[in-house]
Amino acid sequence: MSTSTLLAIVIPIAVIVLLIVPVLVLARRRRALRERFGPEYERTVEDADSRLAAERELGARQKRHDKLDIKPLPDRVRDRYARDWDDVQHEFVDRPEDAVHDADRLVTSLMEERGYPTGSYDQQLKDLSVEHGRTLEHYRAAHEIDVLSTGHQATTEQLRSAMVHYRALFDELLLDGGQTRHVTA
Repeated sequence: MSTSTLLAIVIPIAVIVLLIVPVLVLARRRRALRERFGPEYERTVEDADSRLAAERELGARQKRHDKLDIKPLPDRVRDRYARDWDDVQHEFVDRPEDAVHDADRLVTSLMEERGYPTGSYDQQLKDLSVEHGRTLEHYRAAHEIDVLSTGHQATTEQLRSAMVHYRALFDELLLDGGQTRHVTA
């Protein structure tokens, strides 16, 4: 086989490989992000200028999250939080708005105890989305109702719903939500 014939075969194959590899890498990364973030992946894509921008945002969230010292709770602390949640649920009977506010504070306290920064609600959502993307919509719904209840605009049914939503994230955080990582500086 002559050199020119060999080059005529090898060059198109090399070009095809060079075109296919980036597509495969991008598809693999996209699939990994979808699996990691769950419904939060689609939500971020909808809010972003492009799918690529959304995927960069999710990658940045993951990098930030990897630097956090997210830790499991000792049994005694976990038990204390479980008792505190029971108290909040009992409070709902007589003071539903107060119970929802207390549920919000308890979830925030639990986040902080686990190692999540709790300064900004938007940053909380981003940090939680990495490991808790499947329950994050519960947190959003509960928070919206909590805001409504601050102005005494939430119905009792909405308040009850907020408690259910807070409970979904609370349970996941209490039980470590699947993945727990320790990162050393």
